[in-house]
Amino acid sequence: MRLRIRRTTWPRPALILTDTPHPACPDCGGEGGHNRDYGDHETGEYAGTEWDSCHCWDETCRRVLLLLPRLPRRRHDSPDPWGAAYTDEPPF
Repeated sequence: MRLRIRRTTWPRPALILTDTPHPACPDCGGEGGHNRDYGDHETGEYAGTEWDSCHCWDETCRRVLLLLPRLPRRRHDSPDPWGAAYTDEPPF
């Protein structure tokens, strides 16, 4: 198990301890799996991509270390970002 600390934002901001793929894995090359494109059975057209996880990585293994506070969004009181209000005075 190769652990690292990551920041997550869902379902709420937190620091988590998570597993990482084995960097020398001969099957995935350290990426943790493979993308697999698939097509529609009737027309053969592209229908999407699926992720196949590798055996060297357990992507469900994670523990919350620290919950982070939610930062309030900034409110813009005026629509003009350069000034508080519109003036008809010339700039010179």
